[in-house]
Amino acid sequence: MKPPVPPAPPAAPRPVTATPAPASAPPPVSTPKPVSAPTPVAPAAAPPRKPINPFLQQDPQQKARRLARALVSDMIVYQPDKRQRALAEGNLKEAFEEEIEKSWEEYVEQVGEELATSTAYWREALNEILAGGRPVF
Repeated sequence: MKPPVPPAPPAAPRPVTATPAPASAPPPVSTPKPVSAPTPVAPAAAPPRKPINPFLQQDPQQKARRLARALVSDMIVYQPDKRQRALAEGNLKEAFEEEIEKSWEEYVEQVGEELATSTAYWREALNEILAGGRPVF
């Protein structure tokens, strides 16, 4: 068996050399700053928010026009074949009579009877969208 190896002697510490400050400049003094309570900040006036849904904050005329077009468009989306057949046969009014009546009731309920009857938005939507631009209604 070999005798244990003695540990190596510790390394000699390196000398620390300080850089002397220039004679003309006083040594820097750090003074602690007093701690103060945070200054309350008044909330800034929030800018006006845009409506999430454009139907919520528009004038009644614009709402009525858009609603008429949306309701008539739905008729086509749900029954495209029926529309094509009715256009070809020339019986669009008769073929969509029930759908037009239900959608008209919804339109009047949402925009009001006065606006619904005093504007041509409903008839324009029927002619432009359902009748494909033909003056059927």
